[in-house]
Amino acid sequence: MTTDRAHTVVDSPIGPLTLVSDGGHLVGCYMADQKHRPDETAFGDRDDSAAPFEETRRQLAEYFAGERTEFDLPLAPVGTEFQRLVWTALRRIPYGQTWSYGRLATEVGNAKASRAVGLANGRNPLCVVVPCHRVVGASGSLTGFAGGIERKKTLLDLESSHGT
Repeated sequence: MTTDRAHTVVDSPIGPLTLVSDGGHLVGCYMADQKHRPDETAFGDRDDSAAPFEETRRQLAEYFAGERTEFDLPLAPVGTEFQRLVWTALRRIPYGQTWSYGRLATEVGNAKASRAVGLANGRNPLCVVVPCHRVVGASGSLTGFAGGIERKKTLLDLESSHGT
C-alpha cells in the first residue's frame, strides 16, 4: 500500500465532495466547509483517475439516486483505534434508520461513552460513505453534524424518501 495521496472532487446534492485516495483505498470523503476537514495540502495532487475514484463516483451517484443503500469500497480511514471502532459501527446502521449516540456507544461496547462516540463520529473522514449522518440525539433530534444540520437533514430525507 502506498502512502501517496491523490484527490478529486465530485458534485453531489449536498455540494462538492472531495475524495482522497492513498493509491488503492478511499481514505477521505469531505464536504465543503466540513468541521475537522484536513488542510487541502493533506489531500495530495489532483488525479481524477486514481483508484478507487471511478468506483466511488459510481456508487455515490447510485446512492444519491436512491439506488444504493450500502457502499462497497476499499476503505482505509486514518484514526485512533477507538475512532475506527466507532466508524466500523456506523456502517451497521441500516439505510433509512437512525441510532442515538447512546445506542452507538452500546454497539462499541461502552454504554457510558456516548460523548466519546459523538466526538469520534464528528471526526469521521468518510462522510456519506460511512453514515455518520444517521446518528441523532436521544430524543431523535438532529444534533451535531460536521457538515451542518441542513446537510444531515438532506441525507436523512433522501434515505427516508427511498425507503428500504
